[in-house]
Amino acid sequence: MNTFGKKSFLRKLKSMLTVDFKRMFTMPLIYIMAGVCFAMPILILVMTTMMGDAEEGAEAMGTFTNVWQAIGSVSGAGMSMDLTSMCNINMLYFLVAVLVCIFVADDFKSGYAKNLFTVRSKKVDYVCSKSLVCFVGATIMFVAYFIGAMIGGAIAGLPFTTEGFGAGGVIACMLSKIFMTAIFVSIALCLGTVAKQKLWLSILCSFAAGMLLFTMIPMISPLDSGFVNVVMCLAGGGLFAVGLGAVSNLILNKTSLV
Repeated sequence: MNTFGKKSFLRKLKSMLTVDFKRMFTMPLIYIMAGVCFAMPILILVMTTMMGDAEEGAEAMGTFTNVWQAIGSVSGAGMSMDLTSMCNINMLYFLVAVLVCIFVADDFKSGYAKNLFTVRSKKVDYVCSKSLVCFVGATIMFVAYFIGAMIGGAIAGLPFTTEGFGAGGVIACMLSKIFMTAIFVSIALCLGTVAKQKLWLSILCSFAAGMLLFTMIPMISPLDSGFVNVVMCLAGGGLFAVGLGAVSNLILNKTSLV
């Protein structure tokens, strides 16, 4: 009976994933978000290089002098308030929260969630499916930003030289940042189940929660990241997904679906 139960859950999860993936990739939301993430670094890198001379502008205004600054900074650089530290890939974590909140709120506004939970009494497959699908959506957004940063850097004429890190560090940095999206996905999903149809409330609360973790991102996923950083971000994302997923499941079971 236990084996049958596990197969039944996996079958339900597979069915839910199929529906959620179809909904995500037939909605314009993911394409709009990916397009914004792609265009953002191009505009930032090109526009900042037009502020003045490459060297004088960089010293006076803190503009980008290297393409990789759009991805992050090396460990030990600290958290400064200049342009390069505020306008890099870490901004995407807030866009990921917007993606999740809109996706979840749409379920409750359209009545999809109520119809779904009428047929399926258990909410755990819904939470698992939403977490996995939104994580894939977040990964697409980060990859789109990375491609846009490379193109924007080439257009702006910024150097691709690496100082204090190598290609392996950049790959580990990107993997670490992608795995960390699971943390922000689980936070936004949990708050989305609380706010339900109130999209503004879920986004506002997700931004507030994200700000508490934002300063830790450069320290956990620097450009000179290694295997330890990747494993740490993977473990952290998994723990948050499981822990807050359980909280989301409890909220759905204990609260009204409207």
